[in-house]
Amino acid sequence: MKTEKEKMLAGELYNPADSHLCDERSHARMLCKKYNDSFDEEVLLRKEILRELIGGYGKGLVIEPPFYCDYGSNITVGEKVYFNFNCVVLDVNRVNIGSNTLFGPNVQIYTATHPLDYKVRKEMLESGKPITIGEDVWIGGGVIICPGVSIGDHCVIGAGSVVTKDIPSDTVAAGNPCKVIKQLKKD
Repeated sequence: MKTEKEKMLAGELYNPADSHLCDERSHARMLCKKYNDSFDEEVLLRKEILRELIGGYGKGLVIEPPFYCDYGSNITVGEKVYFNFNCVVLDVNRVNIGSNTLFGPNVQIYTATHPLDYKVRKEMLESGKPITIGEDVWIGGGVIICPGVSIGDHCVIGAGSVVTKDIPSDTVAAGNPCKVIKQLKKD
């Protein structure tokens, strides 16, 4: 029999009130609070917190506080990734971010989703779909990335966009819903 965490990571309906999951979220919130309360000069403290919070990351990760996430452990980040102020990652499923990717302020990444059937929602069950963001991507301020989306390499996502579907590599996309508006030259 699967644990609630195993169901969560498999994208199946799971109970978020499971005590183990509640403990993990509580731990992540404590680490986020500690990180958000730290000062720029506390470089070593911030590195220690990120090492405990984030599932895996390469050199050069910069996260401007405040930063919020559900678990942190489901986030994998490449090298030289930058999160501007007030980013949120609801990582009930995996979030994979490629190297050299930039996030503007107030970007929100949501892997969490809920059943369309109200009867199932009443049971307080939810699920999650993984999100993948490629390398050399620029996500503008205020972008919302919805569950199950993949954004290809070298993309630019315009500020304020709501990304509901996959965005192919080497494109500029914007809007609500976010759509490709320009093809970029491939190397």
